[in-house]
Amino acid sequence: MKYFVGIDGGGTKTHCVIANQNKEFLFECFGGPSNFIMIGTQVVSETLLSLLKQCAETLNIGFEDIESVVLGTTGAGRRTDAETLEKDFIEYCKSKNITINHFYVISDALAALEGAFSGKPGSILIAGTGSIMFGKDSQGSIHRVGGFGRFIGDEGSGYSLGKKGLTAVARAFDGRGNETKLALKLQTMYNINSLDDLITLIYKKNFDIASFGKVVIDTANEGDLVSRYILIDEVEELTLHIKSMYAKLQTREMKLVFIGSLLTNWNIYSNALQDKIITEYPNVKVVRPELNPAQGALIVGMEQRGFLN
Repeated sequence: MKYFVGIDGGGTKTHCVIANQNKEFLFECFGGPSNFIMIGTQVVSETLLSLLKQCAETLNIGFEDIESVVLGTTGAGRRTDAETLEKDFIEYCKSKNITINHFYVISDALAALEGAFSGKPGSILIAGTGSIMFGKDSQGSIHRVGGFGRFIGDEGSGYSLGKKGLTAVARAFDGRGNETKLALKLQTMYNINSLDDLITLIYKKNFDIASFGKVVIDTANEGDLVSRYILIDEVEELTLHIKSMYAKLQTREMKLVFIGSLLTNWNIYSNALQDKIITEYPNVKVVRPELNPAQGALIVGMEQRGFLN
């Protein structure tokens, strides 16, 4: 019997699952963070091996019985970075006299996509700090829309919402824009009473611009017109992602899963996006994910090794 491991690596925790070749999920465990870009490959390697040991000991199997280990993690979107972690982890295991049959690193978005539809065609729209959309067509090809980062992309994300909200506050402060409750919120939350205070907050205190996106959503829900216009613009940006992906997948009906706190938690923003999809894109169906990202990474491993029918 062969076994497959899928791992979802995040900035705060790591989720690991193991299944047999019959696609029966047998055990899961959790570990610390595994964003190798932030904490380095040594720490991540220690976390990964600890999780694999838990799986092997729980199922009473050897490492040689594990056919594949696939990690989906932040920072692995560039193949060269992913290969660095692959090489360092294999070397770390060898230093412990452990041989891993097959270890492969993929992006967390790809793991989420494969999990959302159990390896079948579909699309995911991610909107959190940043934004990106991935889709898989009927031929198994992966397509991407957006995800160009905060300087030239991330439309519809927390960062984009927050930046536009802060811009609106600056314009209200000096008279270029309409009054907005966002200014009062910022004053109350961060003791901002002048333009100088605002500039200091943004440029000298490492202000988390993306976190202000939620404030924009909450203020829009309270009826603030400036905030609502920001949401309208950002919803339009996300629907452009959907329109582009629909054309790429060349399918009559496209299933779509929302990922990221801005969209998965019900709010005026996610509701407005769903309403626009229903009205303008009737062939796009918003659905719930079938499996989690760790299971998605596992599916990638089974597919690579020829065990996925």
